[in-house]
Amino acid sequence: MHILKNNDNFPPVEYACKDGLLAIGGDLSLQRLKDAYEKGIFPWYNESQPVLWWSPNPRMILFPEKLKVSRSMKRLLKKEAFKVTYNEAFAEVIHNCASIERKGQNGTWLTGEMKRAYLGLHQLGLAISVEVWEDKELVGGLYGIYLKEKHVFCGESMFTKKSNASKYGFIHLVRKLREQGVKLIDCQVYTKHLESLGAEEISREDFMEFLK
Repeated sequence: MHILKNNDNFPPVEYACKDGLLAIGGDLSLQRLKDAYEKGIFPWYNESQPVLWWSPNPRMILFPEKLKVSRSMKRLLKKEAFKVTYNEAFAEVIHNCASIERKGQNGTWLTGEMKRAYLGLHQLGLAISVEVWEDKELVGGLYGIYLKEKHVFCGESMFTKKSNASKYGFIHLVRKLREQGVKLIDCQVYTKHLESLGAEEISREDFMEFLK
């Protein structure tokens, strides 16, 4: 296990443990976070833990052209059930992602330190948000890191207050990113929800080739 000091570089991702944990410690400076995402690494830890850095194998990803849209979602999209905006309420989106209750999960990994760090990335144009509105109420959304030069979007978290709201926003985002030439959306780890949208697992080695 690699212990990071603030000025240390990340070890090669191949050094990660079986569960994907690569390193412990270091800081959440904007440069370190940018470096992490560009190298296929992301932070994920609870309030009581030091910063934990991950690079899982396999990696859950979505090729935009393989997005699955159910019949019910197609109906919602056709009738424009919600309004979707981008980067209009980043702070609100990340606050909701941190505070919304999730089944089988106690607390949040989005600590105050993490929220401040991602707000900093947003101010640099590296982190973007998607907002889903019903009338003037924010009912869903998501945010992530957009590595434009690499044509990769790294999804971080989403929330929903109305059925299908976050999925509605995600579909809009995937279609927008595909138009912009994004070749891969990083979903990090497997969930049934992501699989239902067309995401799949690939090897870490293959994932790293996209980042190169």
